[in-house]
Amino acid sequence: MNDLESSTTVAVQSGGPVQGTIRPPGSKSLTNRALLCAAATGGGCVLDGALQSEDTAVMLAALEQLGVVIDSRHGGRTLEVNGTALTARHDRQPMELYVANSGTTIRFLTAFLSALGGHYRLHGVVRMHQRPIGELLDAVSMVVDGEVSAQSPQGCPPVLIHSRRWRGGQMTVGGNVSSQYLSGLLMAAPLASVATEIRVEGELVSKPYVQMTCEVMRHFGVEIESSPTLDHFMIPAAARYACEQYAIEPDASAASYFWAAAAITGGEVCVRGLSSQALQGDVAFVRVLEQMGCEVRDDGDSITVVGRPLRGVDVNMNAISDTVQTLAVVALFAEGPTRVRGVAHNRFKETDRIADLACELRKLGAEVEEADDGLCIEPLKSAQQQTFGGATLATYHDHRMAMSLSLAGLRLPGVQIQNPSCTAKTYPDYFADLEKLIGRPHHWRNYSTETASPD
Repeated sequence: MNDLESSTTVAVQSGGPVQGTIRPPGSKSLTNRALLCAAATGGGCVLDGALQSEDTAVMLAALEQLGVVIDSRHGGRTLEVNGTALTARHDRQPMELYVANSGTTIRFLTAFLSALGGHYRLHGVVRMHQRPIGELLDAVSMVVDGEVSAQSPQGCPPVLIHSRRWRGGQMTVGGNVSSQYLSGLLMAAPLASVATEIRVEGELVSKPYVQMTCEVMRHFGVEIESSPTLDHFMIPAAARYACEQYAIEPDASAASYFWAAAAITGGEVCVRGLSSQALQGDVAFVRVLEQMGCEVRDDGDSITVVGRPLRGVDVNMNAISDTVQTLAVVALFAEGPTRVRGVAHNRFKETDRIADLACELRKLGAEVEEADDGLCIEPLKSAQQQTFGGATLATYHDHRMAMSLSLAGLRLPGVQIQNPSCTAKTYPDYFADLEKLIGRPHHWRNYSTETASPD
């Protein structure tokens, strides 16, 4: 079903400054990394603070298919992972593993299963079969004893793996499409029986995510040698995963929406469980808000943003590209244009997060200039805001489009967000949590029925 066929829309109700405190659910990025590392320990490991969402459920289901036993407690926030039965599957027919539209799952598992060995086919939704993975397969082909291949044109999934494990040695991987390629290779390397050397060719995008991967692996007992510029890594032959318990931080990408709510409305929002020392690079989003004029307070276990008069900025968001859509909505209410650079790889996410974002911002009345690696946003004039007559915005099945664009409704009445359920990919309770924070019910609409916010 596409957005135009979806029967439900939601509008966040405009009002005064947003004031409050919130703790987002666990990080998707950390949850999926920790799940994979925990499965590879060959024993038991308890993950605390895990995220329960479509992306993590897809990874969890794939691991269970592979023999990993996962006991879920406390609404999925606590996961006891036992990888004792994780073994290579060499059946004549490949084991079919469904990855939906989870980039972390297919990229991490492609590397991991090729190193584990076995016969597998990874497939997902139509959009997943349009997302490139060829450079990762090229890197794996340098060390795998067997074959890995893409079954869609232009090096896209489904991915077919027929492997007798990695031989080890040296591989190179391009860094300009997705840091998840490198993260997947790093987490797979300890499964090889010999030392593995990984070199990165070209500019590495989203470096904080690679740093996060290295820190998670170190917590799980694997020592990685890495160059200061993150373009060269060595994983020793004796590397083994071992960990009994791991705590997962709240999701910093999700937190960006709540910090943005404070910026957009001139309010004050405290996000608990995160600090500038968090593993997730997206906490740096608050520094962009600070450049725009907001006050930021880091209390060690929480970060508070206080909204102030906003000014446009020129910023390279390569390292925090998942927050580009959030910043774009904030930019609508600033003084002067905002230019976002360094995020060409955003075109290969769940949707084209440059072209499609520009399209939806224009529906709100914004002037947007699109570039190959970003966009320039002219803020809405006061007269435009005062005479705004509403708009219905598409989400392209992209959870971040839905969550970020919904924030425009805090200042503009009648902003309808199509297919709001797509937030289930990483944050199923997003609209409920936002409603509690702002203290006003959203307006939900079924094309044949209009109701207030559901129970």
